[in-house]
Amino acid sequence: MKKLLFSFLALCIAASLSAQGMWLPSLLEKQNEKDMKSLGLKLSADDIYHPVDPSIKDAICQFDGGCTGEMISPDGLLLTNHHCGYDAIQQLSTLENNLLENGHWAKDRASELPAKDVTAVFVTRMEDVTIVVLQNVTENMGERDRQSQIDKNIASLKTTTKKEKWEEVSVRPFYNGNQYYLFVTQTFSDVRFVGAPPSSIGKFGADTDNWVWPRHTGDFSMFRVYADKDNHPAAYSKDNVPYRPRHFLPISLDGAEEGDFTMVYGFPGATNEYLTEAAVRQTGEVLDPARGGHS
Repeated sequence: MKKLLFSFLALCIAASLSAQGMWLPSLLEKQNEKDMKSLGLKLSADDIYHPVDPSIKDAICQFDGGCTGEMISPDGLLLTNHHCGYDAIQQLSTLENNLLENGHWAKDRASELPAKDVTAVFVTRMEDVTIVVLQNVTENMGERDRQSQIDKNIASLKTTTKKEKWEEVSVRPFYNGNQYYLFVTQTFSDVRFVGAPPSSIGKFGADTDNWVWPRHTGDFSMFRVYADKDNHPAAYSKDNVPYRPRHFLPISLDGAEEGDFTMVYGFPGATNEYLTEAAVRQTGEVLDPARGGHS
């Protein structure tokens, strides 16, 4: 990619191509690598997601359970939104030193503040396990029996999946339960607050401006992920060292030019891309009007 710009956004899991929707990283090669390249992508699908070799997916994590973070240095420095770090910054604040109001910048590693209960989850690999999860599930089953069989299949799958002792396995439904994907992940719990601007900058415009472009806010905060001496997840310890990610994102200071390829990659809260026709009609004709919105 000529210029790779990862701005201070809550990035979504998959490459988003100008209103063409969200895509699972493991499916890029089959579904839309060709279209992405026609728009200017210089990377291959394997550069973005590879289950074994280092790729962009190794620089992206789920931050604090619901946001996206990205590694921007070889020493575990993590960039995320200001509102994503908000709760952690608030918990670290005191009446005498309100870090939200005043902002904070750690001058050295010793000044980085442990963020209690904050995690950074990295995906090691993912795979489609729909066939295994739906094994022995029939069309004649009642909903309770169907879900019971699915739960049994998932439990068996989680115990038989090969993983390292510091990894976890989870299985998630996609497309309203029509597909199931298995994720092998690493969860780092030693995450330390590095810096953020004052809320007058980081939350300027508040939630009203959160999805408006252009924005006039410094919507970012920085943390650092720490690991044990073997670079594996570990509980907080003074002996821990900065995590060495398999890949990190270099930030261009050159700015963007007309026609530069842009994509986002991360963890969306949800997607309604595959809603049924009836659900779309209900949203447009019933739910949105009741909320005072529009379709």
